[in-house]
Amino acid sequence: MIRDRAGMPPAAGPLTGPEPAGPLTGLKVVDLATLFAGPLAATMLGDFGADVIKVEHPRRPDPSRGHGPAKDGVGLWWKLLGRNKRNLTLDLSAPGGRDVLLELAAGTDVIVENFRPGTLERWGLGPEELHAVNPRLVLARVTGFGQFGPYAHRPGFGTLAEAMSGFAAITGEPDGPPTLPPFGLADSIAALATAYAVMAALAGRERTGRGQVVDLAIIEPILTVLGPQPLWYDQLGYVQPRTGNRSRNNAPRNTYRTADGHWVAVSTSAQSVAERVMRLVGRPELIEEPWFAAGATRAEHGEELDAAVGHWISRHDRDEVLDAFEKAEAAVAPIHDVREVMEDPQYRALGTLTEVDDPELGPLRMQNVLFRLSGTPGAIRWAGRPHGADTEEILTGLGLTGARIAALRDQGAL
Repeated sequence: MIRDRAGMPPAAGPLTGPEPAGPLTGLKVVDLATLFAGPLAATMLGDFGADVIKVEHPRRPDPSRGHGPAKDGVGLWWKLLGRNKRNLTLDLSAPGGRDVLLELAAGTDVIVENFRPGTLERWGLGPEELHAVNPRLVLARVTGFGQFGPYAHRPGFGTLAEAMSGFAAITGEPDGPPTLPPFGLADSIAALATAYAVMAALAGRERTGRGQVVDLAIIEPILTVLGPQPLWYDQLGYVQPRTGNRSRNNAPRNTYRTADGHWVAVSTSAQSVAERVMRLVGRPELIEEPWFAAGATRAEHGEELDAAVGHWISRHDRDEVLDAFEKAEAAVAPIHDVREVMEDPQYRALGTLTEVDDPELGPLRMQNVLFRLSGTPGAIRWAGRPHGADTEEILTGLGLTGARIAALRDQGAL
């Protein structure tokens, strides 16, 4: 079953007919990366039509296959991360493995890799060798710290980027420790940045006719999305503190518990919204205070504003709170766990979650492709496939004979 994502309400039933032609149809991508930024970037390209070949070590599969909960021995994270990818086993360091990769590269548009700097070069597969067989190739190199600098040789993971970027330092309660996210935040941001960088490099290729190297350090994209902190420090010596759920830029902004034990989040980034909230909760006199006229000065009175909003919310059930805020055109959202995400009517309307038929596990519900395109939508063609499931097909399509494939197996390259 193919599920696409056009800029219109999703169909009530399964989609039928020819496979949709995503905007990246015809683009060939080889995914050499593991855990998680590089592979997720390749997934995003595959979601919009790219033919992605996932290369895994014959005896050491991508570790994401074993991350998190599994069903019937099959890792569920891989079903998401490995979707729309054909799977090839290949030991790049074994005799014959390098040759096969170079043959793949000759007909490939993009290679995504995340080995430590110098590893591909040690195997004779660095940019010089790859561009010798394909000058139009875009080589995306995703590492913790980039290809050069004093930390380049270190093993790098998203957790380290979340620590080094300043994210952990500003996350958590004021009197609590720096807080790391319980999911791959830095890796996910880096994946988005990598997919964008690849498309920028491909656009450049349209003008120059030549590929290039993308050097992406996971420590950098998360720093970009943290906002103007370096600029604040450079110009004012200002260091953003931990404020819990509050903001230094506006108030009230927090999470509040309802009478029936649920939680909601309120934001008042716009002055008009802040005024509507105070009228709703029965404290219109606060609007007349001189300090209420700007978000930063409202934030200085966060305790008072939180007390007013929290008191009103605590006396009403969640549905009552949400209805009242909607009628007042004030910004509020329920704080969902994944159970409520799966049932939320807005996510349902957008088709944010979709069902994919999987031959191993049956129907799977997962996140849909990332955004809607009205003319050339992305699509989920299949969920992550078994280790090496497409090796024979890929190598045969590359022109390898049965005898050569058998020899590669004997050498341990497959």
